[in-house]
Amino acid sequence: MHNVDPSLINFIIFILAIFIGYFVVWAVTPALHTPLMSVTNAISGIIIIGSLTLLCLENNINNNTSDKLDFSIVLGYIATVIASINIFGGFVVTQRMLSMYKKKNK
Repeated sequence: MHNVDPSLINFIIFILAIFIGYFVVWAVTPALHTPLMSVTNAISGIIIIGSLTLLCLENNINNNTSDKLDFSIVLGYIATVIASINIFGGFVVTQRMLSMYKKKNK
């Protein structure tokens, strides 16, 4: 049996998840966009919790005595920033959508 690098398998799963996610999101009817956005905000919140947890664990394991940047620390910061942008953007879009249903004072 051939030995396959686990990172290659993870990369293939990541690419498949991108394609499946793309087609699932584009197949959603417009009436379900708001609930879908709420779910993606919740997933982004979980990503932030996970990335911050991993960053704290990485800093505790390495005691952060050296000034080197590990690849996992950089990925943790990138994941936290991107998920934060996604959550903030979701709240802004939700606020705009809710303001469309408010009665306007004349």
